[in-house]
Amino acid sequence: MSKELPPPARQILSQQSSVLTRSQAQDAGLDMETVRNRIRYGEWQRLQRGVYAAYTGTPGREAQLWAALLRAGADAVLSHYTAAERHGLIGNPNPVIHITVPAIRNPQRYGKIPGVVIHRSDSVFSTCHPSMTPPCTRVEDAVLDLIAVAGGFDAKFAWVCKAVGNRLTTPERVLAALGKRKRFAGRREVQLMCGFAEEGILSWLELEWAIGVERPHDIPAARRQVRIVQETGAKYLDNLYEEYRVCVELDGKAAHPESEQRRDNARDRWNLVHEKIVTMRFRAADLSDRARKCVAAAQLAATLNDQAAPGAIRARVGRPCGPRCPVRPTGAAN
Repeated sequence: MSKELPPPARQILSQQSSVLTRSQAQDAGLDMETVRNRIRYGEWQRLQRGVYAAYTGTPGREAQLWAALLRAGADAVLSHYTAAERHGLIGNPNPVIHITVPAIRNPQRYGKIPGVVIHRSDSVFSTCHPSMTPPCTRVEDAVLDLIAVAGGFDAKFAWVCKAVGNRLTTPERVLAALGKRKRFAGRREVQLMCGFAEEGILSWLELEWAIGVERPHDIPAARRQVRIVQETGAKYLDNLYEEYRVCVELDGKAAHPESEQRRDNARDRWNLVHEKIVTMRFRAADLSDRARKCVAAAQLAATLNDQAAPGAIRARVGRPCGPRCPVRPTGAAN
């Protein structure tokens, strides 16, 4: 950043990752001949039409985002997958930059912006984060935007699970953001997803467990995501049947590396020795169809009933969901 630049220009460049527009340069006291000369002699470079970087070399991610926003014009904000990137919902940046502008504006009326997808919305002003730079939608609104373009229920629910599971937001805040939108397709679906997340159901597999194993077989709902402190630090139990001292851990991976299996076994032993908690583990294949879910329910119900205190009289848990279900009918038992 050259010291010869007027102070207003240096301030703009410091705030926008060394990127500015033609109009900003002029307002800051730079004439266009000066800008053209800097580009001609390789001191500056053009990133978008009418948007320049005040340095040479490959522009970084921040500069790319600023250039796309400035090219899109006033009140533009990063949204959708790019907002998810900024909030830590996804890891690797998507090469395409997603931007939302007010519905009354069309920044691509004179041609498409390279590498940019433009969305238009009436709610852009209420969804913008109050302090993030470059301007970006709030995490709750990024989740709603991604749900709106996702394919099916599983893909939509995954965004809620990521945001809530990574403690970036809460179901209540997602619902509050939803309430501010006058129009939103699938509103009831989002309310249902947030209800599941509020229960601590934070993955597709955990949802399958709740609605495919527990509820059809009259098994009491577990406490979800229960925090316990072990020797190696705090751990979260997927499903804890606290009254019975039984924990169910769910894993969507087809197979575990040997090192992860050893860690799982060590955690299970610690739970049994120190907390008197019996751990059962199920994988995605164990819940892949109704028959397998019934088998899992039968195994769980039997374990819960076996965990009853010796000599205590209590109602057995579990009932068959159909004539071929292996879960034993409920009834009083010692």
